[in-house]
Amino acid sequence: MGKWLKRSAWLAGLVVAATCALGAAAWWNSERAMARVYAVQDPSLVFAADDAEAARGAHLYGVLGCVECHGADARGKFVFDAMPVARIVGSNLTPAVIAGRYDANQLAAAIRHGVGPDGRPLRFMPSADFKDLSDADTAALVRHLQSLPPSDHAPGETAIGPMGRVLHLLGQFDLVPAEHIDHAPRRRGAPAPGPSAEYGAYLAQVCTGCHGADWAGQRVPGTPPELPAASNLTPHASGLAGWTEADFIRVIREGKRPDGRELHGFMPWRVYGAMTDEELQALWRHFSGLPPRPGKA
Repeated sequence: MGKWLKRSAWLAGLVVAATCALGAAAWWNSERAMARVYAVQDPSLVFAADDAEAARGAHLYGVLGCVECHGADARGKFVFDAMPVARIVGSNLTPAVIAGRYDANQLAAAIRHGVGPDGRPLRFMPSADFKDLSDADTAALVRHLQSLPPSDHAPGETAIGPMGRVLHLLGQFDLVPAEHIDHAPRRRGAPAPGPSAEYGAYLAQVCTGCHGADWAGQRVPGTPPELPAASNLTPHASGLAGWTEADFIRVIREGKRPDGRELHGFMPWRVYGAMTDEELQALWRHFSGLPPRPGKA
């Protein structure tokens, strides 16, 4: 019995030591990642300063999903609490908060690079979805943010839990998306708007954060296990095979699959349902023209 107790105590001590070592490594790794400074030197934005640009910016704020984290009026909002992984809060983006901290080009860097005005990375900002947003669309979006009614609303603070730090260490949680973005300065264009596969590919970049870089679906990194995996959007049997354009548009507009099943609430279909008919047609032509790939979920 004594020998067994000694062995159990030794194993318990080993587990505690390993857990502490993992926690320390995760803390050091995440703190180093958040302390890194990035130099963003993209060409300065050029504004059209017309009504069309203002309308475009308001449209993009909605259909790119900004509204999901920052709220319809950009006053910020609580997003979700998945502690001990993380508690996510979308910050207030109205001029009352960002004026004096972010100029137009710094806002562009936050959107496309996930980098704040001090060069440090923003936590959880899904800039990989927006890194190729055209200069004109970025200017429109920035103009919209700078023209919003000011608000001093304080939605709270994002917090990172110990499990979130461990998952980041293991490459399973995108704590600082800036780590994976090419920060080389460049100009960015976009295909002509219209119901084309090329324009659909441009719009579909916003879908990669959940559905994966090849749109074949995945378990969204960092999400709790009770949430479903993101669907396969390629024309594979596990994805959109057998769907029609009308089926696709209906699922985005109404949240219902061809078989009548409703989409899980985690999918922000109401946001994307605000896209124009041409935008949804473009997305369909892009997704339906992809090589069929087995789902990864």
